[in-house]
This record gives sequence, C-alpha cells and structure tokens, in this order.
Amino acid sequence: MKRLVKSYGLITAGCLIYALGFAWFIAPNRFAMGGVTGLSQVIHFYCPPLTVGLLTIAMNVPLFAVGWRKLGGHMLVSSLYAMLVSSAAIDVFALLYDFGPMDPFLACLYGGGVMGVGSGMIFAQGATTGGTDIVGRLMKLKWPWLPIGDLLMVPNLLVMLVVAAAFGTLDALLYGIVKMVISSKVMDSILYGMENSRVAYIVSDRWRDIAGSLMRSQHRGVTILQGHGAYTGAEKQVLMIAFKQREIVEIKRQIHDLDPAAFLIVCDAHEVMGRGFRQYRKDEI
Repeated sequence: MKRLVKSYGLITAGCLIYALGFAWFIAPNRFAMGGVTGLSQVIHFYCPPLTVGLLTIAMNVPLFAVGWRKLGGHMLVSSLYAMLVSSAAIDVFALLYDFGPMDPFLACLYGGGVMGVGSGMIFAQGATTGGTDIVGRLMKLKWPWLPIGDLLMVPNLLVMLVVAAAFGTLDALLYGIVKMVISSKVMDSILYGMENSRVAYIVSDRWRDIAGSLMRSQHRGVTILQGHGAYTGAEKQVLMIAFKQREIVEIKRQIHDLDPAAFLIVCDAHEVMGRGFRQYRKDEI
C-alpha cells in the first residue's frame, strides 16, 4: 500500500508539473503541441467554450479502449488517473491565472523542459497522460529497444503539422518542434539517465587487496576479469565494479592508497539491475 501511495503521489506531482508547463509556456504562445492535446488546441481555437482539458478527456476515451487489452489493466488505470488529473489541472491553471505570452525561445526551452520532467515522472511510474503516449507505449511493444521519447516524436509531429496549419503560422510548428525535442530528451533523461551509476575497470598488481577493500567498505560486488598485457604478454587481473556516483571519491581514494600506479577507467552505466541497484519491472519502459 505504501508503494502504491508513493507511486500515485509521484504521478500526481508529474501531472501538475506537466499541466503547469503547458498552461504557462505553451498555451499563451500558441506553440503546436502533439498528440490529443494538440488536437484539443485546434478545436479550442475554433470553439473557445470547449476547454483543452475537457476535449483531451473526451478524445482519450477511444484510445484507452484500444489500449486496454494490449497494455493491461494496471497501466490503463494509472494512465486514466494521470490523464484526468493532468487534463483537469490544465483547465484549473487557466482559470486561476492568465499566463501571458513571453519570449518564444525561452517559452519553448522552459516549456519543453518542465513538461519533459512531468512526463518523465509519470512514465517512470508505468503510467501515461493518454493520447499519443498510449500510442507510444503500443509502439514500444513492437520496438522495445527504442527510447520512448523518440517513439513519441513520430505521431506527435503529425499532429503538430495540423495544429500549425490551424494557427496559420510556421513559427508555431518550428517552436513546437524545438519544444518537443527538448521535452523528449528531458523525459528520456528522467527515465534512463538519472540513476547516476558508474562502472570502473581497475588494472593493478595489488588487485586482491583492492578487491577486498572495496567489498568491505563499499559493500559492492567485484568481478575479476582475465586479461593480458599486449606489450609484455603478462597475465593481468582486471577488476570491474559498479557503483553510484556518490561513491566515486572514496573508491578512487582507496585505490590510490593501495596502489598509486593502478590504472583506472570510470564509465557511465545505465539501467543497472541487481542487488544494490534497481530491480526489473515487467511494466518498465
């Protein structure tokens, strides 16, 4: 129950951030949005009494019906919740405050960043905001190796062309594309690149001492790889250890204290799974 409450709390926060980004940066500057929100922009433009939030909810109904069998009940329930909260928040923010236009370049930069953070938080909990996000999840089933942000660009771009045509300006499309790219990159960073994990390779004649020290102090597993020096032909033991970014200073200190001549390579590591790191989730994206 605690895990469920935490998950829906993060989804709610993500929805509010997403809606604020749209209401503050995107809507006042009339940037072309993709997906159902973009189509809602077009209808709202021609019929102002129909709000973007209300139209988003109405047009999501058939998409949720299509995705129900493919994506499973849990994902659809959490996505339905996210869609309702984000759509309602868009209308509430519009009623509470009249956000005026700003410098369009700053608006697409910060709008894309803020909405990307919100979307990333929602996707990280296995939910979506509906619309083309559901289409992206369905595409992810067919091409699981592609980042979700890249997959969402395809259907969103098609809708953005329609929105730009309705607004009658090429700027709406161009700024919208910049916003979409920024949003997708920020979202992918939230989903795939925020773990701050590293992997280190250590070549040292005192490999036993270093391995023992790291296992005792860092409580991390160390793997011993067999290697050969290309010049000398001598056998070498290469230590490999995965760790969090905050541990790097202490690890380098220990290695230097035990063997100042040790050769050390530290690389970024993404999606590390196992003890001490994240666990596999069947519904992860």
